[in-house]
Amino acid sequence: MSANTTRAKPFVIASRASKLAQIQTYLVRDALQALHPSVAFDVALMSTEGDKNQSQALYILGGKSLWTKELEVALLDGEVDILVHSLKDVPTVLPDGCELGAILEREDPADSLVVKSSLPYKTIEELPAGSVVGTSSVRRVAQLKRKFPELVFKDVRGNLNTRLAKLDAPEGEYSALVLAKAGMVRMGWDSRISSDIVPPTLYHAVGQAALGVEIRNNDPETKRIVESLIHKHTDLRCRAERSLLRVLEGGCSVPVGAASLLDESGKLTLTGTVTSLTGDRHVEQTRTKEVHTVEDAEALGQEVAQALIKTGGKEILDEVTQDRTSRQTMGDKLLGTQPEKQT
Repeated sequence: MSANTTRAKPFVIASRASKLAQIQTYLVRDALQALHPSVAFDVALMSTEGDKNQSQALYILGGKSLWTKELEVALLDGEVDILVHSLKDVPTVLPDGCELGAILEREDPADSLVVKSSLPYKTIEELPAGSVVGTSSVRRVAQLKRKFPELVFKDVRGNLNTRLAKLDAPEGEYSALVLAKAGMVRMGWDSRISSDIVPPTLYHAVGQAALGVEIRNNDPETKRIVESLIHKHTDLRCRAERSLLRVLEGGCSVPVGAASLLDESGKLTLTGTVTSLTGDRHVEQTRTKEVHTVEDAEALGQEVAQALIKTGGKEILDEVTQDRTSRQTMGDKLLGTQPEKQT
């Protein structure tokens, strides 16, 4: 059923300009159009700092606002009305004037191994010692170093097309990449996935595989429109995960992992992890609680985060963040090499 609106001009939906972001944005546009056939929606695409700077590793550049800041400026200036994000890229504390209006049903949140097309390996366990695995995520590397210290992890930047081209280059150094499964599926490239890497080997990022819709918090008309997109099951899981991360004050360059499961009775099980950059220390906590509201879910996230802090997570995160101005040092320690040079 369409929300009542007297708006004369279209609602403008904005996102990043990458191919994956465009696919995600049109998924949201089409869903809104189906739910509100009498309402007009336009799409605007923008480049963010994370898109523009492809020459430095993410752990050097900084946190999640790399992917959202320019979009949020346009939102707050009234140039656009709705932002579409990969939820894992959305900071847990939004700028004043912004709010998360909806979380859509998530895809499979697993991370996946994508092996070079000329190699026969299917799983990360099969990769020979010394194989170079590309990823820009410190979370993935920190966790995978625990179980696969014989592998070499190296930063790789660019959109999915670019990263896959680097992987398959005949003289390229990468044997495999670790990527979010949902992105590969949305791009229609799931046939390239060699295998999934799931807990307890690798816990996914907070909010991974879900789409988040950001709006102005003083725009009730847009709020009514986007609320129709909320998938309650996903919303409760992701709100718990984001609450966990908010307490830990982690960004996309902090090795925090999560997993959540909501059963039919309303019991939500949330696991949170914190792993040292070298993979030698790992703290993991799980709690289960019956949840019915966002507040219930967020309380569970806070509970798991506090348990992680008390059992050694704080010391690990303090080490990671003790000198935020020295991200190059952090990256060298984690990856054991210089970031990839872009040409």
